[in-house]
Amino acid sequence: TESTETEMLSRAWDSQPRVIKFPRRHLRGSSANGLRRQKRDWVIPPINVPENSRGPFPHMLVRIRSDQDKAAGIRYSITGAGADQPPSGIYNIDPISGNMFVTQPLDREERASFHLRAHAVDMNGNQVENPIDLYIYVIDMNDNRPEFLNQVYNGSVAEGSKPGSSVMQVTATDSDDSTTANGMVRYRILSQTPHSPIPNMFTINSETGDIVTVAAGLDREKVSQYTIIVQATDMEGNLNFGLSNTATALISITDINDNPPELTVRTFSGEVLENKVNVVVTNLTVVDRDQPHSPNWNAVYRIVSGDPAGHFAIRTNPITNEGMLTVVKPVDFEMNRAFMLTVVVSNQAHLASGIQSSLQSTAGVTISVQDVNEPPVFPVNPKMIRFEEGVPAGTTLTVFAAQDPDHFIHQIVRYSKLSDPANWLKINRTNGQITTMALLDRESMYVKNNVYEATFLAFDNGSPQASGTGTLQIYLIDCERQRAGADTQGSPRCARSPVPTPRVNIHGGVTPHADPNVGPFVFELPSFPASVRRDYAQLRLKLPYLEASVYEIPVIVSDSGNPPLSNRSVIRVKVCHCDDNGDCKRHGGGGGRRPRQPGPSSPYSSCIIILLTMVLLFRQAKPLLIDPEDDVRDNILKYDEEGGGEEDQDYDLSQLHKPAGVRRVDERPVIAESQYPVRPSLPHPGDIGDFINDGLRAADNDPTAPPYDSLLVFDYEGSGSTAGSVSSLNSTSSGDQDYDYLNDWGPRLQEKCYFFGGGEGGGGGG
Repeated sequence: TESTETEMLSRAWDSQPRVIKFPRRHLRGSSANGLRRQKRDWVIPPINVPENSRGPFPHMLVRIRSDQDKAAGIRYSITGAGADQPPSGIYNIDPISGNMFVTQPLDREERASFHLRAHAVDMNGNQVENPIDLYIYVIDMNDNRPEFLNQVYNGSVAEGSKPGSSVMQVTATDSDDSTTANGMVRYRILSQTPHSPIPNMFTINSETGDIVTVAAGLDREKVSQYTIIVQATDMEGNLNFGLSNTATALISITDINDNPPELTVRTFSGEVLENKVNVVVTNLTVVDRDQPHSPNWNAVYRIVSGDPAGHFAIRTNPITNEGMLTVVKPVDFEMNRAFMLTVVVSNQAHLASGIQSSLQSTAGVTISVQDVNEPPVFPVNPKMIRFEEGVPAGTTLTVFAAQDPDHFIHQIVRYSKLSDPANWLKINRTNGQITTMALLDRESMYVKNNVYEATFLAFDNGSPQASGTGTLQIYLIDCERQRAGADTQGSPRCARSPVPTPRVNIHGGVTPHADPNVGPFVFELPSFPASVRRDYAQLRLKLPYLEASVYEIPVIVSDSGNPPLSNRSVIRVKVCHCDDNGDCKRHGGGGGRRPRQPGPSSPYSSCIIILLTMVLLFRQAKPLLIDPEDDVRDNILKYDEEGGGEEDQDYDLSQLHKPAGVRRVDERPVIAESQYPVRPSLPHPGDIGDFINDGLRAADNDPTAPPYDSLLVFDYEGSGSTAGSVSSLNSTSSGDQDYDYLNDWGPRLQEKCYFFGGGEGGGGGG
């Protein structure tokens, strides 16, 4: 190669230097003003200078000459980069002869061309020729080897790839002229290591440097990396004239999931204590030939059968890839003494196409459960019971018993008290029966939200001894120390009365408890004795005649608590013979008769006022509770016909039958109802009198309260009736009456009479 370059240089430099003349000024044609057009200048051919010349220097390139140098002295000069401009001094010219020289070797890779200008002037410095352009080109020589961009290239290809799969690309550059053979590079593979499965597994494109596979059989598990030596040569790969260089290509074979995981044995075994969690029963070992710690290698374990309740789980050890069979839900020896699991292992990544799972990816696991002594267990914990407060000591509340889960071992369970803040309870050591040692008080500081809480301990005689705790919650019911009752004082009733007798008002007794364990009260007759219930039902229907006597009617009064509490009271009703005004006649052996007092001081008027007060109270609280069939306000009622009495033989009883479907014939005024005073929820005792007076005043002024002031039509009831008018209850008779029987009504009525009578006590001695 070097001899060839020398020959080229010698041929270029040994040739006779040519002469470059300034172009002549030719004038041709003429114009009207006598001027002539100058001919275009000549085109000077370029000057070629080979690079890397060895001299000698300075070396003459050309001669610059003007045609006028014979007539006068001419001086020549050159200007431009490489002459008088940087890089200056590369070229110079003899000012007298016009010979131009190169003074040093040139390097095309540094500067491939120069542009200079030649000048011709006379001795006085006047320009005698126009400047001419000189172009100097440096001729390229193959003086540069190809250079790879990297000395080591890294590439990869998946194992099992088909022939023709791209692997990588290598690139080399040449500083010589790429338009000539000096800069045209070609590639080839010099060697491959290792030679498995064949020595030539790869090939390279000679022009582009792309490396591809040429054969099948790449297996990462056998060869994980190949080393390739690549050569780049210029002169179009001519090994005789071209210059060469080499680089290393490292080809890694990437893993695919072509190896399924395989368990090392077909059956694993382990044991676990019952009721233990988060403990490893056994480790499942697995083998996988794929790349470690990759998705193709990481094992995933699944339990496919034998554990329907989900007692076990398998976690993968990230370092060893083993499966850690762990208890995640407690097992019970009494329920399962052993487990037979079926385990399947796979990878995080799916198997490659065409790869089948191995039979060794499935194995069995035998787990034996070891029995331990378990503590007794309370079936209901906490246990809630409801009981009345104030029960006496020694009362049995409940049986709080525990069960021993160890069914296969006969053990004895004993009980003890663990926590009893008020020291109210005790527990039977053998059967768990809870009894009281003191009164249960709902207002105790140890009772929270009506609930008293105590804890008890149940322990067995196993080895080691095991114990369990249970909580008993007692909901204390508000036991009313003064239960609701009825006013047991009755009122006299006529054995036969032509005047409607006021009803007996039964009101609930006083209870010390607040809402919701108070009214409204429920009044009912007891189911026994049956005769009393039946008689009272007839009395309620107002029988025409009842024997004169004192009747004791039992009544059950229930409150609105939960559960409701009730009390049994007896109402004493005195039945007597009455006169025409509805007053009891004086007994034959009684004391002197007491003249009837007019106005509200009479007992009869007092009862009327009490009745009106109760009506107003019930009207304010809720709608009227009287069944329309039992409403006797100016209505004609149908009674059972039991024969005529002493004074009703002339009556046509058929006239008393009320037509079917007719309830009332009077009409209620269509006006707004009056506003009645509302009793406060917790009134002061001193407000009761004001409340009663306000209620009476509102009732007297209420036109919408029955009976209505409308024209009423009655059926004919016969003549000579001694009943008189029933449209009002006039109690202002001036006749004398016997009030001695009022002494039998007790102190409660005497207080009422004192209140309404202006200070005098009621009764016979009043």
